[in-house]
Amino acid sequence: MPKGYLIAHIRVHDKDAFEEFKQLSGAAIKAHNGKVLVRNPSPDHREGGAEGLAIVIEFESIDTARAFYESEAYSLARSVREKISDTDLILVEGL
Repeated sequence: MPKGYLIAHIRVHDKDAFEEFKQLSGAAIKAHNGKVLVRNPSPDHREGGAEGLAIVIEFESIDTARAFYESEAYSLARSVREKISDTDLILVEGL
């Protein structure tokens, strides 16, 4: 079964509050057996408007990635993130 991936670019406006998001989202990632593959605050941005902190998280499947995103734990983290950043986020299925 192909893996599922969350890919995000996050433009943080409040670095102190972002620490709370990291704590909450980290627990939700762990609960869904996710693996952070990329967390880079200054990627080599070449094209498009999706600048900011780059994140790639691998999940066992696209269904698991969706369950993570829709979970109560991540919803709480997301509500924090939405107040302190602008985000581009997609869920994709691997090959």
